[in-house]
Amino acid sequence: MDATITFPLFGDWLAINIPRYFTVFGFNIYYYGILVTLGFAMATLYLVKRSELFGLTTDNILDILLISVPCGLIGARIYFMLFNFSDFFGAGKWENILAFRDGGLAVYGGIIASGLVFIIYSRVKKIPLGSLLDAAGFGLFIGQAIGRWGNFINREAFGVETELPWKMGLTSWGVTKYYHPAFLYESLWNVAGLLIMHIFSKKSKTKYPGQYFLFYVAWYGLGRFMIEGLRVDSLFIPGTDFRVSQWLAAASFLAAVGLLLFNQFRTKTKLEENQEEIDNG
Repeated sequence: MDATITFPLFGDWLAINIPRYFTVFGFNIYYYGILVTLGFAMATLYLVKRSELFGLTTDNILDILLISVPCGLIGARIYFMLFNFSDFFGAGKWENILAFRDGGLAVYGGIIASGLVFIIYSRVKKIPLGSLLDAAGFGLFIGQAIGRWGNFINREAFGVETELPWKMGLTSWGVTKYYHPAFLYESLWNVAGLLIMHIFSKKSKTKYPGQYFLFYVAWYGLGRFMIEGLRVDSLFIPGTDFRVSQWLAAASFLAAVGLLLFNQFRTKTKLEENQEEIDNG
């Protein structure tokens, strides 16, 4: 969608009409791709700086990112295509499969594909899977917080129409409609989750590998469940009114919270048992 973007909250002076790409030597470079790449780069810098937190080396982090990033992009594309089948499969549509620069990536598909890479890597390198997943949780928060602004440039991932003060206006052919800036909600939600994990990791010792990743899944799942209900471009289970990502987010949230509570109870029980042995010794 090509449209002028406005935010009435900031007044009439703010009118954004950024093209989706710019051209260098006849080649179109899309801002969406630049922002996704920037997200991965910032995540890499953060993880390298804090590698000791996860018990990983810089080489481990670089290895897993070099492998998981392309696999994650492929997984995100496949997930999106499966729920938009008619847009990619059929006469004259096959070329759409490789049109990554036009958007069409689903976060959950990327997470699933990357997760498989992490499992294989942890077994090959004999590194606890939980430690790799903890690093992934921090990285995903950073990557998604930045990458969602690619949706802003593409004029996509916005919500239903609204008249709330922070509404986002899209003007096309002289007609302006106002929507929830869902991309912004998700970006800020990821920033908040990252800040919580960062502060907690500075002030408290990790109790077990995988703790941070479970928090990521719970936090992101809760936010995505709420935000997905506002979006107008959700992926639906064919033949139903069920939003795939919304219900997957709900299941992820419940599963992660359940595991966090279970592990908290188990850790507390072990500490009490150890203390009782010391007292009786």
